[in-house]
Amino acid sequence: MSRGVFITGTDTDVGKSVVAAVIARLAAMAGLNTGVMKPVTSGCSQRDGVRISPDAELLAYGAGMETLSPQATPYLFTAPLAPSVAAEKEGVRINLEKIAGDYDSLAARHDFMVVEGAGGLMVPLAGGLLVADLILRLNLPVVVVARPGLGTVNHTLLTCLAARQMGISVIGVVISGFPDDPDEAEASAPHLIGSLSGAPLLGIFPRIDLADPCHVVDAIVDRIVREPLTTILRKELGLV
Repeated sequence: MSRGVFITGTDTDVGKSVVAAVIARLAAMAGLNTGVMKPVTSGCSQRDGVRISPDAELLAYGAGMETLSPQATPYLFTAPLAPSVAAEKEGVRINLEKIAGDYDSLAARHDFMVVEGAGGLMVPLAGGLLVADLILRLNLPVVVVARPGLGTVNHTLLTCLAARQMGISVIGVVISGFPDDPDEAEASAPHLIGSLSGAPLLGIFPRIDLADPCHVVDAIVDRIVREPLTTILRKELGLV
Protein backbone atom coordinates (compact mmCIF):
# COMPACT_ATOMS: atom_id res chain seq x y z
CA MET A 1 0.00 0.00 0.00
CA SER A 2 1.09 3.57 -0.66
CA ARG A 3 1.83 6.31 1.75
CA GLY A 4 -0.72 9.07 1.83
CA VAL A 5 -2.23 12.11 3.51
CA PHE A 6 -5.75 13.35 4.17
CA ILE A 7 -6.39 17.07 3.71
CA THR A 8 -8.97 18.50 6.10
CA GLY A 9 -9.93 22.05 7.01
CA THR A 10 -10.98 24.20 9.90
CA ASP A 11 -14.13 25.01 7.90
CA THR A 12 -15.48 24.95 4.37
CA ASP A 13 -13.94 27.17 1.67
CA VAL A 14 -10.59 27.53 3.43
CA GLY A 15 -8.59 26.48 0.39
CA LYS A 16 -8.31 22.71 0.92
CA SER A 17 -8.44 21.87 -2.78
CA VAL A 18 -5.63 24.25 -3.68
CA VAL A 19 -3.47 23.02 -0.78
CA ALA A 20 -4.19 19.40 -1.71
CA ALA A 21 -3.27 20.08 -5.34
CA VAL A 22 -0.03 21.81 -4.29
CA ILE A 23 0.88 18.84 -2.08
CA ALA A 24 0.11 16.48 -4.97
CA ARG A 25 2.42 18.59 -7.15
CA LEU A 26 5.21 18.44 -4.54
CA ALA A 27 4.84 14.66 -4.35
CA ALA A 28 4.98 14.36 -8.14
CA MET A 29 8.04 16.63 -8.21
CA ALA A 30 9.66 14.23 -5.74
CA GLY A 31 9.32 11.52 -8.37
CA LEU A 32 6.39 9.72 -6.76
CA ASN A 33 3.54 8.21 -8.75
CA THR A 34 0.86 10.29 -7.05
CA GLY A 35 -2.81 9.40 -6.85
CA VAL A 36 -5.69 11.58 -5.69
CA MET A 37 -9.15 11.09 -4.25
CA LYS A 38 -12.13 13.26 -3.33
CA PRO A 39 -14.44 10.73 -1.66
CA VAL A 40 -17.49 13.00 -1.38
CA THR A 41 -18.34 16.07 -3.44
CA SER A 42 -21.43 18.16 -2.71
CA GLY A 43 -22.51 20.74 -5.25
CA CYS A 44 -20.74 18.92 -8.07
CA SER A 45 -20.67 20.24 -11.64
CA GLN A 46 -21.87 18.60 -14.82
CA ARG A 47 -20.05 18.20 -18.13
CA ASP A 48 -21.86 16.70 -21.10
CA GLY A 49 -24.49 15.39 -18.71
CA VAL A 50 -21.94 13.66 -16.48
CA ARG A 51 -21.32 14.69 -12.88
CA ILE A 52 -17.78 15.79 -12.11
CA SER A 53 -15.86 17.04 -9.10
CA PRO A 54 -13.90 20.24 -9.91
CA ASP A 55 -11.97 19.68 -6.67
CA ALA A 56 -10.85 16.21 -7.77
CA GLU A 57 -9.91 17.54 -11.19
CA LEU A 58 -7.74 20.20 -9.57
CA LEU A 59 -6.01 17.53 -7.46
CA ALA A 60 -5.42 15.49 -10.61
CA TYR A 61 -3.91 18.54 -12.29
CA GLY A 62 -1.56 19.00 -9.36
CA ALA A 63 -0.51 15.36 -9.55
CA GLY A 64 0.05 15.51 -13.30
CA MET A 65 -2.71 12.99 -14.02
CA GLU A 66 -4.44 13.17 -17.41
CA THR A 67 -7.51 11.17 -16.40
CA LEU A 68 -9.38 10.42 -13.19
CA SER A 69 -10.62 6.96 -12.29
CA PRO A 70 -14.28 6.82 -11.13
CA GLN A 71 -12.87 5.38 -7.91
CA ALA A 72 -11.34 8.80 -7.19
CA THR A 73 -14.84 10.33 -6.84
CA PRO A 74 -17.16 7.64 -5.50
CA TYR A 75 -19.88 10.03 -4.30
CA LEU A 76 -21.01 13.02 -6.37
CA PHE A 77 -24.06 15.02 -5.27
CA THR A 78 -25.65 18.03 -6.93
CA ALA A 79 -26.89 19.91 -3.85
CA PRO A 80 -24.30 22.22 -2.21
CA LEU A 81 -25.15 20.94 1.27
CA ALA A 82 -23.57 18.87 4.02
CA PRO A 83 -22.76 15.47 2.47
CA SER A 84 -25.27 13.55 4.59
CA VAL A 85 -28.08 15.95 3.59
CA ALA A 86 -27.07 16.05 -0.08
CA ALA A 87 -26.96 12.25 -0.13
CA GLU A 88 -30.33 11.91 1.57
CA LYS A 89 -31.94 14.20 -1.01
CA GLU A 90 -30.85 11.70 -3.67
CA GLY A 91 -31.81 8.60 -1.71
CA VAL A 92 -28.18 7.59 -1.19
CA ARG A 93 -26.37 6.59 1.99
CA ILE A 94 -22.62 7.17 2.03
CA ASN A 95 -20.81 3.93 2.80
CA LEU A 96 -17.36 4.13 4.37
CA GLU A 97 -16.50 0.60 3.25
CA LYS A 98 -17.13 1.51 -0.39
CA ILE A 99 -14.85 4.54 -0.03
CA ALA A 100 -12.21 2.42 1.71
CA GLY A 101 -12.37 -0.18 -1.04
CA ASP A 102 -11.95 2.44 -3.73
CA TYR A 103 -9.10 4.01 -1.79
CA ASP A 104 -7.30 0.67 -1.39
CA SER A 105 -7.63 0.03 -5.12
CA LEU A 106 -6.15 3.44 -5.95
CA ALA A 107 -3.44 3.19 -3.30
CA ALA A 108 -2.26 -0.14 -4.69
CA ARG A 109 -1.49 1.61 -8.00
CA HIS A 110 0.32 4.67 -6.61
CA ASP A 111 3.31 5.50 -4.42
CA PHE A 112 1.56 8.34 -2.59
CA MET A 113 -2.10 9.30 -2.17
CA VAL A 114 -3.62 12.73 -1.54
CA VAL A 115 -7.20 12.54 -0.25
CA GLU A 116 -9.30 15.67 0.22
CA GLY A 117 -12.17 15.71 2.68
CA ALA A 118 -15.37 17.73 2.76
CA GLY A 119 -15.25 20.71 5.10
CA GLY A 120 -13.81 19.84 8.49
CA LEU A 121 -13.50 16.84 10.80
CA MET A 122 -17.03 17.04 12.17
CA VAL A 123 -18.89 17.26 8.86
CA PRO A 124 -21.59 14.54 8.85
CA LEU A 125 -21.41 11.90 6.13
CA ALA A 126 -24.19 9.50 7.13
CA GLY A 127 -26.14 9.20 10.37
CA GLY A 128 -23.58 9.45 13.14
CA LEU A 129 -20.61 9.04 10.80
CA LEU A 130 -18.34 12.03 10.40
CA VAL A 131 -15.40 12.91 8.16
CA ALA A 132 -13.22 12.04 11.16
CA ASP A 133 -14.56 8.48 11.02
CA LEU A 134 -13.56 8.26 7.36
CA ILE A 135 -10.04 9.45 8.19
CA LEU A 136 -9.75 6.78 10.87
CA ARG A 137 -11.10 4.13 8.49
CA LEU A 138 -8.51 5.04 5.86
CA ASN A 139 -5.82 5.20 8.57
CA LEU A 140 -4.32 8.38 7.14
CA PRO A 141 -2.59 11.28 8.90
CA VAL A 142 -4.01 14.74 8.26
CA VAL A 143 -2.81 18.12 7.18
CA VAL A 144 -5.10 20.83 8.57
CA VAL A 145 -5.79 23.77 6.25
CA ALA A 146 -6.65 27.06 7.96
CA ARG A 147 -7.54 30.56 6.82
CA PRO A 148 -5.38 33.46 8.00
CA GLY A 149 -7.97 35.89 9.40
CA LEU A 150 -9.44 36.71 12.80
CA GLY A 151 -10.79 33.59 14.54
CA THR A 152 -8.47 31.18 12.77
CA VAL A 153 -6.37 30.49 15.87
CA ASN A 154 -9.39 29.23 17.80
CA HIS A 155 -10.68 27.16 14.86
CA THR A 156 -7.27 25.65 14.16
CA LEU A 157 -6.49 24.75 17.77
CA LEU A 158 -9.93 23.17 18.18
CA THR A 159 -9.44 21.11 15.00
CA CYS A 160 -6.01 19.86 16.07
CA LEU A 161 -7.25 19.08 19.58
CA ALA A 162 -10.30 17.18 18.31
CA ALA A 163 -8.19 15.20 15.86
CA ARG A 164 -5.74 14.07 18.51
CA GLN A 165 -8.53 13.19 20.95
CA MET A 166 -10.08 10.98 18.27
CA GLY A 167 -6.79 9.23 17.56
CA ILE A 168 -6.03 11.01 14.28
CA SER A 169 -2.39 11.87 13.62
CA VAL A 170 -1.88 15.54 12.69
CA ILE A 171 1.14 16.11 10.45
CA GLY A 172 0.80 19.87 10.67
CA VAL A 173 -1.04 23.00 9.58
CA VAL A 174 -1.00 24.97 6.33
CA ILE A 175 -2.36 28.51 6.31
CA SER A 176 -4.00 29.16 2.95
CA GLY A 177 -4.71 32.46 1.22
CA PHE A 178 -2.25 34.59 3.18
CA PRO A 179 -2.28 38.16 1.81
CA ASP A 180 0.83 40.05 0.75
CA ASP A 181 -0.25 42.92 3.02
CA PRO A 182 -1.73 41.21 6.11
CA ASP A 183 -3.66 43.05 8.78
CA GLU A 184 -2.66 42.67 12.43
CA ALA A 185 -4.81 39.58 13.04
CA GLU A 186 -3.50 37.87 9.91
CA ALA A 187 0.10 38.77 10.67
CA SER A 188 -0.06 37.29 14.18
CA ALA A 189 -1.91 34.08 13.25
CA PRO A 190 1.02 31.97 11.97
CA HIS A 191 3.11 32.37 15.14
CA LEU A 192 0.15 31.69 17.43
CA ILE A 193 -0.92 28.61 15.48
CA GLY A 194 2.62 27.29 15.30
CA SER A 195 3.23 27.77 19.01
CA LEU A 196 -0.14 26.69 20.41
CA SER A 197 -1.60 24.02 18.12
CA GLY A 198 0.86 21.29 19.05
CA ALA A 199 1.44 20.67 15.34
CA PRO A 200 4.14 22.06 13.04
CA LEU A 201 3.36 25.01 10.81
CA LEU A 202 4.04 23.46 7.40
CA GLY A 203 3.30 26.32 5.09
CA ILE A 204 1.92 29.80 4.56
CA PHE A 205 0.46 29.71 1.07
CA PRO A 206 -0.06 33.13 -0.53
CA ARG A 207 -3.36 34.51 -1.73
CA ILE A 208 -3.31 34.39 -5.53
CA ASP A 209 -6.10 36.29 -7.29
CA LEU A 210 -6.44 34.35 -10.53
CA ALA A 211 -9.67 33.01 -11.98
CA ASP A 212 -8.31 29.60 -13.02
CA PRO A 213 -7.53 27.44 -9.95
CA CYS A 214 -4.92 25.53 -11.98
CA HIS A 215 -3.03 28.77 -12.48
CA VAL A 216 -3.36 29.44 -8.74
CA VAL A 217 -1.70 26.09 -8.01
CA ASP A 218 1.10 26.84 -10.46
CA ALA A 219 1.67 30.29 -8.96
CA ILE A 220 1.76 28.99 -5.38
CA VAL A 221 4.22 26.24 -6.25
CA ASP A 222 6.43 28.81 -7.95
CA ARG A 223 6.29 31.03 -4.84
CA ILE A 224 6.86 28.41 -2.15
CA VAL A 225 9.18 25.87 -3.74
CA ARG A 226 12.33 27.45 -2.28
CA GLU A 227 10.89 28.59 1.06
CA PRO A 228 12.22 26.97 4.27
CA LEU A 229 8.72 25.91 5.37
CA THR A 230 8.33 23.93 2.15
CA THR A 231 11.38 21.89 3.11
CA ILE A 232 9.65 21.12 6.42
CA LEU A 233 6.43 20.25 4.59
CA ARG A 234 8.25 17.82 2.31
CA LYS A 235 10.06 16.25 5.24
CA GLU A 236 6.93 15.78 7.34
CA LEU A 237 5.12 14.21 4.39
CA GLY A 238 8.03 11.88 3.71
CA LEU A 239 8.74 13.39 0.28
CA VAL A 240 12.50 13.66 0.90
